[in-house]
Amino acid sequence: MMSALFLRGERVTLGKFHIGILSSLIFLFQVSVLYAEPSVDVFKSMQDIEAVPDNYGGYIFFSNDSNGNKSASNNLAWISEGIIFAHAAGNARSGEIVEAGEVETDSISQGSAEEDYFESEYEEYHEGIPDPLEPVNRIFFHFNDKLYFWLLKPVAKGYGAVVPELARVSVRNFFNNLGFPIRFVNCLLQARFESAGNEFSRFMVNSLIGLGGLFDPATKDFGIKGQEEDLGQTLGKYGFGPVLYINWPFLGPSSIRDTFGKAGDSFLDPLGYICSGSECNIAVKGYETINDTSFRIGDYEDLKDAALDPYLAVRDAYFQYRRNKIKE
Repeated sequence: MMSALFLRGERVTLGKFHIGILSSLIFLFQVSVLYAEPSVDVFKSMQDIEAVPDNYGGYIFFSNDSNGNKSASNNLAWISEGIIFAHAAGNARSGEIVEAGEVETDSISQGSAEEDYFESEYEEYHEGIPDPLEPVNRIFFHFNDKLYFWLLKPVAKGYGAVVPELARVSVRNFFNNLGFPIRFVNCLLQARFESAGNEFSRFMVNSLIGLGGLFDPATKDFGIKGQEEDLGQTLGKYGFGPVLYINWPFLGPSSIRDTFGKAGDSFLDPLGYICSGSECNIAVKGYETINDTSFRIGDYEDLKDAALDPYLAVRDAYFQYRRNKIKE
């Protein structure tokens, strides 16, 4: 099924894959508008809690649990028991049980010196990504978690046991070489012309000498390092914030900005034109995911085992990773 779109008097034909992307973008725009100014819900428990305003009109809550461990979240329902919550227009003070309408709006207690130290320790968190969809995101997170352990990990582990590592590396090299247009165009959009030249050189060397990208002589023999650029990073370079965090089913952590970026990059991805049908595209992307996962089995497990709240750990790790890529 194909549809036609007219731009500047010219007829542009779109496939089902790109129509689906455009529909998703419209939905995301509506969500971002809906949550542009989230309401203030102040949560307070029997224990000592510090509420600190973040940079997005919301609050970060700090709490001591019964074992003396400190936790932070923008939703106390996930980090503390015995919650008493009330809707208020102001800031919560430490050491108080908050009732609706009793919260002052002119100041906020900064707590003890120990709490100040803990606050500075979480400075990066305060600047973190807004997460007004946290309850829904947690549902999708648990879905993806089960999908990984019940399906993706066993398949990738079996695939890695059958297919030699050299062959899997070649597959990874091939898909990486195929993604050249995305990296090249985004280097140009960011005015990183030297990086764009390196990407072009890598593509030519690996395509001609590396047998269509199955091997990587550009790195091994010529020392030409690859770039990791996408439209989400380009938007971030020009000052577009993440807007809010989204944990997509099947796709995993993302943001409004990076979702728009991935949709834009899909128009530069050769696979979208080689595999014009959605079934073919899903099959190829699925195989690429299985191949990539075969190299990373154990990474997610280590992160999850080390975290008090795996959801927050994955969200914060994603935000920090994307922020660092934009700053590079």
